[in-house]
Amino acid sequence: MPLYRRHFLLGSLATLFAQPARAQTQKPQGLDAAQFGLRPNAGGDQTQSLQRAIDAAAQADRPLWLPAGTYRSGPLTLRAGSRLQGARGAKIALTRGPSLLSAQDSESIALSGLTLDGNGIALGRNSGLIAINGARGLRIADCTVANANGNAISLFKCGGAVTGNTIANSADNALYALDNTALDIRGNTISKSGNGGIRVWQSAKRHDGSVVADNIIEDTEARGGGDGQNGNAVNVFRAEGVTVRGNIIRRAAFTAVRGNAASHVQIIGNQCFALGEVAIYSEFDFINATIADNLVDGAALGIAVTNFDVGGRGAVVRNNIIRNIVNKRPQGGPDSSGLGIGVEADTLVTGNTIENTRTMGIEVGSGKYLHACTITNNLVRMTGIGIGVSVAEGAGSATIVNNRIIDATGGAVVGMEWDRPVSGDLAKGGAERFPRLRVSGNRTD
Repeated sequence: MPLYRRHFLLGSLATLFAQPARAQTQKPQGLDAAQFGLRPNAGGDQTQSLQRAIDAAAQADRPLWLPAGTYRSGPLTLRAGSRLQGARGAKIALTRGPSLLSAQDSESIALSGLTLDGNGIALGRNSGLIAINGARGLRIADCTVANANGNAISLFKCGGAVTGNTIANSADNALYALDNTALDIRGNTISKSGNGGIRVWQSAKRHDGSVVADNIIEDTEARGGGDGQNGNAVNVFRAEGVTVRGNIIRRAAFTAVRGNAASHVQIIGNQCFALGEVAIYSEFDFINATIADNLVDGAALGIAVTNFDVGGRGAVVRNNIIRNIVNKRPQGGPDSSGLGIGVEADTLVTGNTIENTRTMGIEVGSGKYLHACTITNNLVRMTGIGIGVSVAEGAGSATIVNNRIIDATGGAVVGMEWDRPVSGDLAKGGAERFPRLRVSGNRTD
């Protein structure tokens, strides 16, 4: 290659690679908050100046740019088209409630690159440090939301995305989402929530369609008490068609992912560690839950699909890994610890690996609450009873075939009347006593 040509190529490549670096240092196109009298680190309350800047930027249909530094402010109202962007280190610190940023029936709101600090100041009931009602095209991205004395983010009847944020030290929930449609809740890091990490709720049973994916949620407490209303990293309530996928969840007081009256929920590929109660729950009035490819390591119960008595039915529980189910449930009770998977109605349990469960690997039905369950091709090892199946009066049918059960000190397959074993090991024979059971091909070596 001629020398001049080589120099030309090298120079072109240098220019090409230099362009992104220059672009990253440029100030975003928008109105600079300084032109409205805002001064970073001024110390005094700047609510009025900030509000003037927000209003002017929205009216001009331009983003508002906050330089680095701290701005102290009371409640601010976002308008339709409000776009707030912060330089690295741009912080708005709350001076008084009931919220810091709020909007009502405003479209196309966007927040990015900001740090929003609630300073532990009391917020409005069921509100949030960020409280958005009736916004479509909402975007909250790459923000830090800290020290909210209530909900960090509260969304009502919104659609849009909450992505890449860091949310810490919320007294109630990190994200409380009620009656929204198809929210994309993705890639957030959430820690030290007082009662819940992410709540996706509907006020009545209806389609929601939100996706909760690839978040990291740690140290979820249950300061509000109760027997499962609080203390859940992800809670889906009455919301149909929600997907909870690929999240990493550690140390929740109760549950990693709890579906309550949540039909057509998909709980897939989550990693769940050190849970105080049931790691993954699909309960009460629901149909069609898919619980697949999750890892659970450390809980009182692994996976529960329950409440056939109030309409809970229809699930697939497949290819999950469940280990070390030895903790005690906070509220105690007869099933206080040690169950890998428990199901009741119209459910297929297949391809799961369950290891080191104190009481039982798989519970099939509870008393009379059993209907049409199939348990096949699972591996259960190091447990009390391998598979316990209800043979109580009124219990329905179950098929238990081709499972492998190793080191089950209480028997591989055992008939149960509620919490009491009432048969020998049915994997070795005797299942014909129970005409609603089919037990075959289970290996106990």
